[in-house]
Amino acid sequence: MSNTISPGKPPRKSNNTADRPRETDWRLFLRLVPYAKKHKRLLAIAMLMLVPIAIANATQPLLIGQAISLIRKEPSTYGFFQRDTVMEGLYVVELILLVTVLIKLLMSGFQGYLIQQVGQKITAAIRQDLFNHVTSLAVRFFDRTPVGKLITRLTSDVEVLGDVFATGAIGIIADLFSMLVIAGFMFYIQWQLATLLIVMLLPIAGLIIYFQQQYRKANYKAREELSVLNSQLQENITGIRVVHLFRREKFNSKLFYQSNTDYVEEVDKTIFFDSSVSATLEWIALIAVAGVLWFGGSLLLKEQLTFGILSTFIFYAQRLFEPLQQFAEKFTVIQAGFTAIERVGDILDEPIEIRDKANSRALSGFEFGYIDEIIENLDAEESNDSKIPRGEIRFEDVWFAYKDDDYVIKNLNFTIYPGEKIALVGPTGAGKSSIIRLLCRLYEPTKGRILIDGIDIRDVPQAELRRYLAVILQDGFIFAGDVKGNITLGDGYTFEEVQAAAEKTNVSEFIEQLPQGYHTQLRERGTNLSSGQKQLLAFARAAIRNPQVLVLDEATANLDVGTEALIQAALNELLIGRTAIIIAHRLSTIRNVDKIFVLKRGELVEQGSHEQLVRQDGLYATLHNLQMLGS
Repeated sequence: MSNTISPGKPPRKSNNTADRPRETDWRLFLRLVPYAKKHKRLLAIAMLMLVPIAIANATQPLLIGQAISLIRKEPSTYGFFQRDTVMEGLYVVELILLVTVLIKLLMSGFQGYLIQQVGQKITAAIRQDLFNHVTSLAVRFFDRTPVGKLITRLTSDVEVLGDVFATGAIGIIADLFSMLVIAGFMFYIQWQLATLLIVMLLPIAGLIIYFQQQYRKANYKAREELSVLNSQLQENITGIRVVHLFRREKFNSKLFYQSNTDYVEEVDKTIFFDSSVSATLEWIALIAVAGVLWFGGSLLLKEQLTFGILSTFIFYAQRLFEPLQQFAEKFTVIQAGFTAIERVGDILDEPIEIRDKANSRALSGFEFGYIDEIIENLDAEESNDSKIPRGEIRFEDVWFAYKDDDYVIKNLNFTIYPGEKIALVGPTGAGKSSIIRLLCRLYEPTKGRILIDGIDIRDVPQAELRRYLAVILQDGFIFAGDVKGNITLGDGYTFEEVQAAAEKTNVSEFIEQLPQGYHTQLRERGTNLSSGQKQLLAFARAAIRNPQVLVLDEATANLDVGTEALIQAALNELLIGRTAIIIAHRLSTIRNVDKIFVLKRGELVEQGSHEQLVRQDGLYATLHNLQMLGS
């Protein structure tokens, strides 16, 4: 079943993330599990390394305590270390201590490398999935979402996700495992002191969890403010010409200053809660050592404890809270990661409003000619000798609103027959561009349907629909790359086909005058080309695809008189046997079309040839007379 919008009011999704119910940390973490499963072998190796690392870490305080007991010749000295001389026993202790240090250093380093590698692979996979999903979303989503917010989520938010596994999740598991091993060693050596330290550990753990929850809330707001900041930055850079022309530098600077201040305030809150955790742990670690000295000292005076065991527990008090300190730091990373997962998840959960039907072909690499095949089947049913003309477009009871029930297209019914040249005219806001967007299926009709050659466009794979028709806009968008790539747009056309399309549209002369011809590198948005040159490339881009329907949206507006004459001659050739829809504000350029559709507030109010509409003395005649008077 397709995911198209049924007739009636289209579904709306709130864009206010603050109003959405927050997912639990566990559910957020589970969203990363499918990505982690792809690297379970590396994760398993890293997890196995936790055992020797934790044992080596827990053994070191014990060895130091044994060295003290050995020197003082205390009964708590293990028989393994009791040699002929004290120095021989100390050599054994030092050798084992050195081995534990080497094990911890080498394995920690290798484990860190593996975890970072997994984190980067997970980050790359999420970034790719997010990019694929964003580029599959309908234009409606981009109408309501600032570009800066998307950039923030595709870059900085995704980058944080790698740390959830690399520094956070595995690190927290390692710290917890280390604390369990240390606790096991402590209870094995002296259960009273071990109980004291564990009792002190429990309330502080609850306090840390509270601070981390507050950090999470503050961090979410900080990320939202960063998105606003990036949106303003992107908007100012993109519109820098308007900023300079209208002297908006100071005004925009004030707006940016306010957003920057709001962002800093939210970041300050995250710093406060993060610092509170560190300060609390520093304080409790000192209390723990003091508690061991006080209680251990009383046991020592009662000769129920040796100096060696007391020294061991002083080190254990530090070692027990050291993983907790690291745990707190990594928990901060985890919380920042959960914020990022939540924000990225908002995008990934955004439904793909316009998608191909399950029973239509080409969901995984279509074959060009699907429409041809349908038409041929229809031909075979009606007559083996006849051939249905291509390029019919029909709007049946089409209604459309960008939001709610504010319809910009109302009850639109018309048919464009194969090979006809149709012009859409009307005042600004009449719905001309909306008709083109619906025809290209950038939006879905709220009600009604659109057919090409008798087939509902929702039954046609999007990729093939957009090869079936080509649109040339007033402002041709140019990608960073060479001229050839901007004509092919990634499709596998040969260099000869590119040259042929350029010659067919009379733009080859302009291209050959460029420094490296078809291999000339163009900057982002084609800033090293004039508006007219960018428009010329748009014509070659359309011609190479050999479309059945050609849509021209003020396509020659940016061309000088001489270039427009060349393009017009090429268009006359290009339009032979093709259906054409032309949006024009200069009515003098559409005198020779087959039919003119006159629109007003989304409704078709007049249609006919130029002469017929002038004689009707309606809206078209008024627009024509005004333009003639102006000229």
